[in-house]
Amino acid sequence: MSQLNWRNRAFGGFLLCATTAMALPAQTFERLDSFDYRDGAGPGAPLVQGADGNLYGTTVDGGANGEGVVFKITPSGMLVTLYSFCSGRNCTDGATPYAGLVQATDGDFYGTTGYGGANNSGTVFRITPSGTLTTLYNFCSVINCLDGSGGSALVQGIDGGFYGTTYGGGPNREGTVFKVSPSGKLTTLHYFCLETGCPDGSNPSAALVRGADGNFYGTTTYGGIDGAYGTVFKITPGGALTTLHSFDASEGGEPIAPLVQGTDGNFYGTISGGGIRPYGTVFKITPSGVLTTLYSFCSQKDCADGTGPAAGLIQATDGDFYGTTYRGGANGDGTIFKITPSGALTSLHSFDSAEGVGPDAELVQDTNGKFYGTAANGGVGICGDGCGTVFALSVGLGPFVETAPDSGKAGTAIKILGTNLSGAISVSFNGIAATFKVMSGSLISTTVPDGATSGRVEVTTPGGTLSSNVVFRVRP
Repeated sequence: MSQLNWRNRAFGGFLLCATTAMALPAQTFERLDSFDYRDGAGPGAPLVQGADGNLYGTTVDGGANGEGVVFKITPSGMLVTLYSFCSGRNCTDGATPYAGLVQATDGDFYGTTGYGGANNSGTVFRITPSGTLTTLYNFCSVINCLDGSGGSALVQGIDGGFYGTTYGGGPNREGTVFKVSPSGKLTTLHYFCLETGCPDGSNPSAALVRGADGNFYGTTTYGGIDGAYGTVFKITPGGALTTLHSFDASEGGEPIAPLVQGTDGNFYGTISGGGIRPYGTVFKITPSGVLTTLYSFCSQKDCADGTGPAAGLIQATDGDFYGTTYRGGANGDGTIFKITPSGALTSLHSFDSAEGVGPDAELVQDTNGKFYGTAANGGVGICGDGCGTVFALSVGLGPFVETAPDSGKAGTAIKILGTNLSGAISVSFNGIAATFKVMSGSLISTTVPDGATSGRVEVTTPGGTLSSNVVFRVRP
């Protein structure tokens, strides 16, 4: 079954504002690629920057078998289809990958599919940068789907395992939290809706985020205390779940986007509908569960600021958060915005149908400083309303480096991703020099030096010194 317009169906119930054009701050927007169905359609998941400097992503539709693809695209826009799903008989390799990929410490990418597999309930898979796919786990392998069905994006834990959620399955078919090893052994950590009224929430749609404390944080689409508007929760790697907040109608409802932890230690997120106005909000929540609504959309005339933020936020190197709205803006096709930690919002770009329609995935800031993203529909292609696009946005932020992983003990092997790293002169962890090897123009291999403390990683090159986008945490 085609999943190309799944977001359109999800948003079919909320009223869209009429829009008019307005002046926007200076920035450079570029459509890098329009999908044509043969190379995929419906890119509804975020991109991830690989160690080779390219960007990797998925589409829920299109490809050789019409069930979605994994693709690679260069920062300049050259796209290559790495794998078309449903290549196996009866789609035993999976179908419709709703979620994005994560590049693990072993260099391969890991992800999930929403359907297909041995039980048609989705899979967990590994794929090499060259496109060799291995199915690691088939959901609903346990009687009554107690292991879940329809997995979200994965996040790699400190222990090397991958953590995620399923939208369905479990004793009440309300979803689960799971851990899967790189070899494919799955452990269910939590079943949602075990108590009457689902005070712990139900049907988590979004990926988890690993907090600085090593625990995982996420949202559920429904359920919660005294209502059915969704929750924010914390879960330990061992499976102990704490509900931090239950949404009420005034705060917005049905959170479907992942959280992001800011440099201030708080978590930030979006809700696609509800709030003081029925068009979605941006919120902040402390690790202890105190929630503050920072912005309500359609606050500007004719909803020029956008409506329905279906994607989560990212915190960029300037300290501000960047995100997208699914609709609204000057043309009604969605926007890109930035918002300060205190809630001051600036609309950066309004999409038109040729650039993309309905951007519903998180942006990624490449180490070259630019933002990259996808729009699920629109563009120029054979699909009736467009097969979707990949785009880039520059707001003048400079290059930086990124570490993988973002924490480790002394002696831990670390990869440093960046741009133009050839000829690097030095690497340091919060001022402590480290030995290193330049693997390519986009990758340096190093280890955490003895005596290092938590702080920024810096790489000195002939062109200047590049700092890491987040603090590297040295574990005892």
